[in-house]
Amino acid sequence: MRGLAIVWMALFHFGFDLNHFGLMHPVQSFHHDPLWTTQRTCIVSLFLFCAGVGQAAAYEAHQSWPRFWRRWAQVAACALLVSLGSATMFPRSWIFFGVLHGMAVMLVVVRVAAPLGGWLWLLGALAIAAPFGLQHPFFDGRYISWLGLVTHKPLTEDYVPVLPWLGVMLWGVAAGRWALRHRRAWLAGGVPRALRPLATLGRWSLSFYMLHQPLLIGALLGGRALGLW
Repeated sequence: MRGLAIVWMALFHFGFDLNHFGLMHPVQSFHHDPLWTTQRTCIVSLFLFCAGVGQAAAYEAHQSWPRFWRRWAQVAACALLVSLGSATMFPRSWIFFGVLHGMAVMLVVVRVAAPLGGWLWLLGALAIAAPFGLQHPFFDGRYISWLGLVTHKPLTEDYVPVLPWLGVMLWGVAAGRWALRHRRAWLAGGVPRALRPLATLGRWSLSFYMLHQPLLIGALLGGRALGLW
C-alpha cells in the first residue's frame, strides 16, 4: 500500500511539475480542481494510514523509545529540508506544515495512544470531525494553523494539519492492531512476486519522497535547456 502511494504521488507530482513549467495543456488547477484535489486526499490518506499500521507493528514488537526517536528525527529533518527547498522555489507559498511536518507531530501522538486499543477508532473519528465543528479565525494565524482548525486554508504548496489528518493515522493504528490480532497473515505473510517492487519502494518511502521531486524537476529543466520542449 505504501509503495502504491508513492508511485501515485510521483505521477501526481510529475503532472504538477509539467503544469508549473507550462508543459501541460490545457493548464490545470491543482489547488481547486476536484480531479487533482481528490487524488491528493487519497494519496495523503494512504501515506498516513500506512504510517499508522507501521506504528501498530512497532508497538507490538515493543519498539524502544530511542529507536522511535531515531526514525522520528529522520522525518523531522526531512520536513525541515522540504521547508527550505520550497522556500527557494515558492517564496510566497513555501511549505511550513506539509505532510512530513504533520507526520512528525502525529507520530508522537499515536505512539502514546497506541495502547488504547479499540478506543483508537473513536479518537480517530473525533479528530476527523473536529475541524468541521471547532473552526475559529483565531486558528488562521500561521503559528497556530498547523492544528487544522482554520476558517481559511493558508497560502502554501502543501498543508497537512494535525486535524483532521491525525484521525487517519489513528485509524491506521487501530486497523493494524486488529489485523495483527485477527488476520496476522495480511501483514506478516509473504508478498506476491508481482508486488515485490512496490514492497521495496514502500520500505524506502522516505528516501523516495525526498529524491523524486529534485530528480523530476531537474529532468524537466534539463530537457528545457537542451531544447527538447
